[in-house]
Amino acid sequence: MGWLAAGDGYEVALVEGRVTARSTRGRGGGRVLKSVPKAVREHPETERLRRFASWLEGHAASCRAQVDAWMVSSLPVPTGLLARVWPDEAWQAALRDLAVVGEGAEEVGFLRDATPDGELRLVDLDGETVRISPATVTLPHPVLLEDLDELREFAAELGVVQGVDQIHRATWHKPAELPEKATEVREFAGGRFASRFGLAARASSLGYRVSGGYATGRVRDAGRTLEPAVWIGEPYYDGVAETGALCWRDADGRLLTLREVGPVAWSEGMRMAAALYAGRTVEEGKGA
Repeated sequence: MGWLAAGDGYEVALVEGRVTARSTRGRGGGRVLKSVPKAVREHPETERLRRFASWLEGHAASCRAQVDAWMVSSLPVPTGLLARVWPDEAWQAALRDLAVVGEGAEEVGFLRDATPDGELRLVDLDGETVRISPATVTLPHPVLLEDLDELREFAAELGVVQGVDQIHRATWHKPAELPEKATEVREFAGGRFASRFGLAARASSLGYRVSGGYATGRVRDAGRTLEPAVWIGEPYYDGVAETGALCWRDADGRLLTLREVGPVAWSEGMRMAAALYAGRTVEEGKGA
């Protein structure tokens, strides 16, 4: 987008997502100003740009959320769809450099381009550019990637920066041996917060839903929709609060045993519990 006239002697434009002004008169003509003058801030063109910037920000967030949902659920994504959305800068920023798996285990690499005819260009683990055009691909959750450590090392060598947290996403692997009837994990229980409101606010800020006395997420794992949940206290309690146990329920609200929880749901549930626990009040001093 170019510069737009905004009153006598000024122009405005969006520069890196924010409204910027420049002078068009005198010796300073063409000079970008450090701040937007008051007269320009109130101009209709400036307000129009602000609304447009807000829309772009929301659109980018929506693209990231959709790609994150594809990745967390490891859903098959039509290659033709990726090709159609790729020209959009917001979609491209969310998709570029994600690890992609094609029809075979050997078709894995970092996504670098999608052509109009549905061909995807990847950089594989040998550093070679490969072209694949399967009907669908997956953007796998990292806990499902057998070569995750190798991918992380290679990503560091390439200077990969992902718009959606995939390769460096915190992961937890489900233990091989679990009690037969166990239904909860208490590894991140006992995190103290000054108030239940503060704990609920942290859950919301991290993108989790607060429902009743729980912070909850939603994960699709092996074709099932599961809901990891962490107890955060009664909704109207106004005292000190603590994180409680982590459990998982199915789409019908049935409490699952830990053995029934799939690898992705396990990892995402533990990630949620750890993120909530990390915001706890940490006491300092000799008596801590």
